[in-house]
Formats: sequence, structure tokens, C-alpha cells
Amino acid sequence: MANIKSAIKRISVTKTKNTQNRPVKTQISNEIKKFKTALAAKELKHAESQLNVVFSVLDAAALDNVIHKNKANRQKAKLAAELSKAQSKRTKKSA
Repeated sequence: MANIKSAIKRISVTKTKNTQNRPVKTQISNEIKKFKTALAAKELKHAESQLNVVFSVLDAAALDNVIHKNKANRQKAKLAAELSKAQSKRTKKSA
């Protein structure tokens, strides 16, 4: 247990922030899972709409400093690349 007043406060603040941030991080992971599930099922229209939801959740989390803005941008780029790759595979098969 901390003895210094500022250390005691940091423990309290960290606990509070953790309880506030955990639901947001859970929502991020759930929305990403929904996107990847739609992508795996080859439902590209649904995956595209789900990607917009993921983008908005990531942007909101970055705005509230739940995650770093660069991490949000990195995840958005990675997921967009996955969708683009799936769409290009589909056009090659149909052509």
C-alpha cells in the first residue's frame, strides 16, 4: 500500500479511469469481431457498413483518450486494408 499522498491518489484515479475505459475497449473489440465475422462470411456489404461502425467507435475512443490516436489510425488502416483485399479477391473471381 502506498504511503505518499500523491501515490494514494494515483491509485484511486487509475482505478476510476480503468473502470471508465474498460467498457469502451470492450466495445472496440466487439465491433472489430463483428467486422471480421462478416468478412469471413464474405458478406462484403455488411462488412463495409460494420467497418464504418468500427471507425466511429475507434475515433470516439481516441477523442476521449481511451486509446492513442495513432493506435486508432493504425487499426483503421489495417481493417480497411483487409476489406480492400477481400473486395479485390471478389472482383478477380467474378472477372
